[in-house]
Amino acid sequence: MIFTNSKNSGFKAEFEELLGRGKMDIAQVSAIVGNIINEIKSDKNEALKSHIAKFDKWTPQSDADLKITTESMSAAYSNLDKKLKSALHLSYERIKSYHEKQKPKSWFDTEENGTILGQKVTPVDSAGLYIPGGKAAYPSSLLMNVIPAQVAGVQKIVVCTPTPENEPNELLLAACHLCGVSEVYKVGGASAIAAMAYGTQTIPKVDVITGPGNIFVATAKKMVFGDVNIDMIAGPSEIGILADDSANPSHMAIDMLSQAEHDEMASSILITPSQKLADAVKIELENWLQKLPRHEIARKSIQERGAIIVTDDMQEAIELMNQIAPEHLEVATLSPFELLSYIKHAGAIFLGHNTPEAVGDYMAGPNHTLPTGGTAKFYSPLGVENFMKKSSIISFSSNAINEIGKECALIASTEGLTAHEESVKVRLKK
Repeated sequence: MIFTNSKNSGFKAEFEELLGRGKMDIAQVSAIVGNIINEIKSDKNEALKSHIAKFDKWTPQSDADLKITTESMSAAYSNLDKKLKSALHLSYERIKSYHEKQKPKSWFDTEENGTILGQKVTPVDSAGLYIPGGKAAYPSSLLMNVIPAQVAGVQKIVVCTPTPENEPNELLLAACHLCGVSEVYKVGGASAIAAMAYGTQTIPKVDVITGPGNIFVATAKKMVFGDVNIDMIAGPSEIGILADDSANPSHMAIDMLSQAEHDEMASSILITPSQKLADAVKIELENWLQKLPRHEIARKSIQERGAIIVTDDMQEAIELMNQIAPEHLEVATLSPFELLSYIKHAGAIFLGHNTPEAVGDYMAGPNHTLPTGGTAKFYSPLGVENFMKKSSIISFSSNAINEIGKECALIASTEGLTAHEESVKVRLKK
């Protein structure tokens, strides 16, 4: 772990290392992913079956084996523990309520000369949602991807998720039933992205693909972008924490580990002007690591990609964190809202001592599919607008085109586009 002070002579190099935390060696896997995509495009379901046999260790016997039945989803939901079922419903309602507030509206503006301008907002026809599987299943990711698509009004929603050894996760199936999803396919990795981008005999082609995944999924999304739209290229999970003397060291340590336990590539970064807090958090990290079931993953993440930085003051801490642009940013200070205006780049911002990042993963309401690796400088969280598109509305009256027509024709003429020029001039009053 990097444990340093911004005054140290080697700090610049250490900080540059942190800024490169999210770099994925996409070039290394591009050839493999390119071959997978080409095989799906040419051989469709047969390629899917071959890839499933290779990567998920089971062999579909027919095209029908690729799809999870609605009956199995319903059964999984019925078998849920009552408390867990109630928790999922609460999460669903909170996420839905938040995303309903995001929905953009169509609008029109009328000018006195008869010009009508506006914007028509419509949902895409279809969306493909990738939900990771493998080492763990993430029903929360299903909720976070399905709900904004439903709020947007998408009519056809397709879900792909890997099922190693043909064993779908029961909690994920229950979440599918809760959301009313009927098309779920047992396909993962780059194969799933290619199938949703180009279609097979079983899996339909979609307009937008969203959802997180490993480097193969991220590379595939990057390669199919343009043939379909995507949400973002997401890398390993990460948390940044700004904290002062008022923060609880034990809380800061477990919050850092809440990301470190995701996988070895996750990064957890605490920046504080308090040397006392920094020293205490370092001790608490070790105390917590000894208690975690996933301690081996978390320890490797903290050792290789974790950092605690002590700064001169909070303003310097914020400036450094803005350069990092973390996926999740906790502000654990005495007056967190006073710092909000200085924070420019973060996927999601958690304010106050009682707002751990984990509430955002499951229950708060905002989406937990967030930009990583510094891309929060230009990407936004997944939301309703990812599943919608805008069309410009333009209508000119006779008076309106006569009012601006000469100027419009002049610009067209200057560009050398005679047909453009004449198409305006023929409508002008003599």
